[in-house]
This record gives sequence, C-alpha cells and structure tokens, in this order.
Amino acid sequence: MSPLDAGGTSLGRARPLIIRNESMELDVSFVRKQFPAFQTKEVEDWTFFENAGGSYVPASVIKRLQRFHIEHKVQPYGAFALSQKAGDQMDESYQAMSELINTSQDQITIGPSTTLNLYILAQGLRHLLKPGDQIVVTNQDHEANVGCWRRLSEHGVVIREWRVDKADGELDLADLGKLVNDKTRIVCCSLCSNLVGTHNDMSSISEITHKVGALLVADGVSYAPHAVPDIDNMGVDFYVYSTYKTFGTHQGILWGSPEALKNVKGQGHVFNEDDSRCRLNPTGPQHAEIAALAGITDYIDDLYDHHFQDSGYSRHERARKVFDLVSQHESELANIFLSFLANRDDVHLLGQEKAEPGERAPTISFHSRTMLSKHIAQELAKHRIGVGSGNFYALRCIEALGMDPQDGVVRVSMVHYNTKEEVGKLVSTLGQILDLA
Repeated sequence: MSPLDAGGTSLGRARPLIIRNESMELDVSFVRKQFPAFQTKEVEDWTFFENAGGSYVPASVIKRLQRFHIEHKVQPYGAFALSQKAGDQMDESYQAMSELINTSQDQITIGPSTTLNLYILAQGLRHLLKPGDQIVVTNQDHEANVGCWRRLSEHGVVIREWRVDKADGELDLADLGKLVNDKTRIVCCSLCSNLVGTHNDMSSISEITHKVGALLVADGVSYAPHAVPDIDNMGVDFYVYSTYKTFGTHQGILWGSPEALKNVKGQGHVFNEDDSRCRLNPTGPQHAEIAALAGITDYIDDLYDHHFQDSGYSRHERARKVFDLVSQHESELANIFLSFLANRDDVHLLGQEKAEPGERAPTISFHSRTMLSKHIAQELAKHRIGVGSGNFYALRCIEALGMDPQDGVVRVSMVHYNTKEEVGKLVSTLGQILDLA
C-alpha cells in the first residue's frame, strides 16, 4: 500500500452515523493511518508540534486534489463534460464547507487566505464608516485581524485597543465594556489566540458588542483545528478561518451572517457583484484547491464511521461528535505539557495553566528566562522534534508582555494526530535542554 492509499478513504460513499459513548476515546492509531506523511521516511521519526502554522493533510484531501489535477484541470462550469465535472467537484466543497459549520453556501467566501479575506472585508465595510467612528482591535490577535482595521485610520476612523493582561496575555471582558460606546462600529478579536491558547468568551463579547450596535468580526484560525462551531448560534457577524490549518489545502473561509453581508460592498469584478462566491474574492476562486476541500469532511466522516454506529445525523452533527473526542484527547496531551511547565521556575507560560475541553486550545507558548526561544527550537530539532519560535505575527502581544520581539516565544501547537508518547518525548528532551541552559 502506498502512503496515498493509507486509511482506505473513498470518495462520495454514504456514511452511517451514531451516538457518543462517554467512555470512548479517540483512536489515534487509526487517525494517523489516514495521513500519508506519517508513513514516509522523511516524517515517520519526527515529532511535529508546529501544527498552528499548518497541519498535515489526510489521504482524502490529497486524492481529491490529485483527481482534479489529473482528470479535470480545465476551466470549470463550461459546456463540455470535463468542465462540468470540475465545477461539480468545486460545488461539493462549497456544500461540504458550509454544512460543516452549519450554514448555507451563499454565506461563505473561499479565498486564498484568511489574511486576504480580512483585508477584503475591511475594505468592503469601509463605506459604513465616517471620521470619528471607532473600531476596537486587540493587541492579542494575529496581525491579520489587526492591521487591516488599523489601516482605516487613514480615513479618519479611530482605533481603540483592547489590551491583554501583561502577566499572562489574557483579555478581560470588563476592559472591553469600558472601550465600546455609541461610536463603536466594529469589534475584532479571536476566538483563540495563536499564542495564548485560551478560548475567549465569544458569547459575552457578542453581547457587549451588539449592545452598542457594533459588528463583531471573529478570527477562528487558531480555534478551528480543535472545534467545529455552530456558526449560526455563535453570536458573531463574521467568522474566518484557514483550511490549511484544518487538514486541507491553502485556503481561507469567510462567513458572514445574511444581515451583515448586505452591508459589505463587493470587492471583485463588477460583473460578479451578484455572485456570492466571487463578490468578496477579487482574485477569483482557486479551482483545484477548493475542489480538494471536501476531502476534509470525507476525513471527518471516516473518523465518525470508525468511532460511531448510528445514522441520521447531519454533517455538522457528525463533525461535532468527532471533535468532542478530539477535544478530550487534545486536552490530555496539553495537560501533560502544561504540568511540566508549571513545575519549572525558569519559564514563563502564556495563558491558562490547565487545559479544559472547550476552554483552552493545545497551543502552548512559553518564554525561557535562561535561553533564547530560537535556540530552544534549534536544540529540539536536533532530536527531531519540530516546534516553532518567534512572534508568529502577534508582535503586539509579545511586546505587551515585555518580551524580546525579535526572539518571541517557543510555541508547541498540538492537534489530534499527536500522541502521548510524542508529548512524553518532548517533555523529557526539553527538560534536559533547559537544565543545561
């Protein structure tokens, strides 16, 4: 069996469904068999903990991408059969991605990246703003959900900053309540920081935001690999995330509520103004990369079939059940590493010291008081352990915490294909490195 065939994922087959057994655990061995990378010589003896920068992809995604490039690499939606099949594959992905987050196709835009989607959104909302109007951003967020809004100050918009606690990088809801007023038009924040890891209370943020009549833009990039939101009940006006960090190809998804989307001016070609897929994507859709995205839900369905039995659930419900298992597994992994860090006086941890499912992502950043972050990452790499170091495009957060912006933090970002054995190797190796510092 070739790596591409690992896991035996099939395209387009019917999926039975089921009810969660509370004693059930995620079968990580089965999970890893779905990822061809883990069967290759280049990867098999590496431990990969930089998943927040981009995850590996399962065979189901690779197969769809390969099929499109081999069989249907033509302009889609044309008159001839191959073109129509290419369009059909893209349609499958639009349907799959919308059903995954429990919404409709006409409410999502699939663009090349979340950064671009947010920039386009900011430009699309600019016409609503007049000099003196206010936008709230945080100094916790990735720059993608900060810089595009700050640029609007060139048009007289006032930017107000919701600032993190200088000890742990957390945001305080009381501070947001003091920032918003009758001039606030937009509030921008993350469901989960790519450094701090703590889930922000989006329901409360939504209540505070909407009380003054403002729009809420939620960055879900660091949240989405670990949970599947019920988007219609989240309380936000816009939600964005990246599919290359959720086991797919390099795309970004922008969702907007029907009411909020009415206020967004199209940024695409004038003749696409009535096309929900293109009006907020001036680059045009990336055909093959979009066609492959349905492989994400193929993969989730394969996990569902393996762990559950009963049928009758929607794609969104199946995904929620799978990620219930994922969240429990990831919390166990995170707590092993968090416990290790908590017992060391020579490191400074960002965010919560314990991971509870639904409250903290397994994205763990720390700063050593005795060793540069980049040197820690380099030493771990010698043991074939991959972690990240730097500011991770959250420079403002690093500066607010009083850390060297050039060196930043060490980031250990886990996902569900990581194992307890891998975390044990990390703890043992990192302990030896820090002890010698």
